Amino acid sequence: MVGGSPEHIKAASALFDAMGESTIHCGEGGMGQAAKMCNNMMLGIQMASVAEGFKLAQHCGLTSEKLFEVATQSSGNCFSLTTFCPIPNIVPTSPSSNDYQPGFSTGLMLKDMNLALNAAKNANLNLQTATVAKQIYQSFSDQGNGHKDFSAVFTSIQPSTNDESNEN
Repeated sequence: MVGGSPEHIKAASALFDAMGESTIHCGEGGMGQAAKMCNNMMLGIQMASVAEGFKLAQHCGLTSEKLFEVATQSSGNCFSLTTFCPIPNIVPTSPSSNDYQPGFSTGLMLKDMNLALNAAKNANLNLQTATVAKQIYQSFSDQGNGHKDFSAVFTSIQPSTNDESNEN
């Protein structure tokens, strides 16, 4: 994800090739950062939904392994599920299988969510889902978990109080 003039992108192509598998020219200067910010916001929202899906499955009696099998072959499939699965020992390379040692820390996710929401505010956009996801990561970080992988947010999902469970 890079931004800049075509001439500058071409001049830096050897550096980009050394840094990653592909280079996507997103437009003028700053557009690479915009793409990264939007992409990471989407990743954070996806992980919040993946974590909640696994927690609900557990409470319904569905095994995490079966939900993973179903979701990876249907509409729930996403990068958060297949790369950062929040359930230990389903994806051996995911941070959850390594005591939630970060691949991408909660603190970094919170930073990216804040960047996205600040950009949305400047654009006069109300991003409701991103706002809720940011609150989830903020609460998790405030509990002393900013150093853990963002997938560890799964561990913070608790049963609701009886007042919350009656809301629709």
